[in-house]
Amino acid sequence: MTGNSRLSGVFAPVLTPMQSDLSPDPERLAAHCRWLLADGCHGLVLFGTTSEANSLSIDERIELLEAVVAAGLAPAKLIVGTGLCAIPDTVRLTRHAVELGCAGVLVLPPFYYKGVSDEGLFGAYREIIERVGDQRLRLYLYHIPKISGVAITPGLIERLLESYGGQVSGVKDSSGDWSNTSALLSGFPGFGTFTGTEETLLATLRGGGAGCITATANANAAAIRRLYDAWRTPEADALQERVKAVRRAVQVKPLIPALKRILARLDDDDGWLNLRPPLVALSDAEAGELFADLDAAGFAPLKAEPRAQAAV
Repeated sequence: MTGNSRLSGVFAPVLTPMQSDLSPDPERLAAHCRWLLADGCHGLVLFGTTSEANSLSIDERIELLEAVVAAGLAPAKLIVGTGLCAIPDTVRLTRHAVELGCAGVLVLPPFYYKGVSDEGLFGAYREIIERVGDQRLRLYLYHIPKISGVAITPGLIERLLESYGGQVSGVKDSSGDWSNTSALLSGFPGFGTFTGTEETLLATLRGGGAGCITATANANAAAIRRLYDAWRTPEADALQERVKAVRRAVQVKPLIPALKRILARLDDDDGWLNLRPPLVALSDAEAGELFADLDAAGFAPLKAEPRAQAAV
């Protein structure tokens, strides 16, 4: 990417399929990526939270990204999660994504030490940007304090934009706090603010935001895309309520195991049930509750044909 172009739309943080020995499955990953794009995603995020990214090694991430690109996925459709605790590791992954031509990187703050200052976080992002040293870099900040324990504040964003406004391109707000998202939208107009849940997609778009990066797009991308495309129309509020109902049906269970259970049914492929510890698969009873809740929410893909043909 060049200039100050911003990404926008519906992005899925892609689930990482695992083989029976718990090694990543690059062929199934590439097939799932193709299906997500065909089903309505504008782009994909590899190695986000939903991807079990922090259960993957650095070498596994590099090999998977290269496999996906070699399988024909356009790098311009990909944002790559690269944020790790050690700056050299983040730099290595970020440089690799930039050199492959990926559209952006989604970068967690260093998350091991808690209670750190904005000064410390600015220093970390400064080191990443300057060590990568490539004007093609488009860095998206990842604010998910409930998991990372480290917040990205408006003051930090303001300072990063003052120093690196050509490269710091946006933020994914997974705080779950609409007041925070709203403050970002009003405080940084034109900045690439993505909500981390489709529950607030319509409000985000009405506030000038870029779109959403949402886990449930792994299974419900078409419906979320319909909302994105129709957000200025009279039907937008009804579409928002439909995708919200599906999201709420899924997130009452552990999110990643629930989504993998849904894909196992859609693909008729129990290989999707494999998760790296400490995550564990849903029990049959939990899965029964999940599917009953999804049926009640009107989740149409449960009645669709298996996805294998679309993923070829």
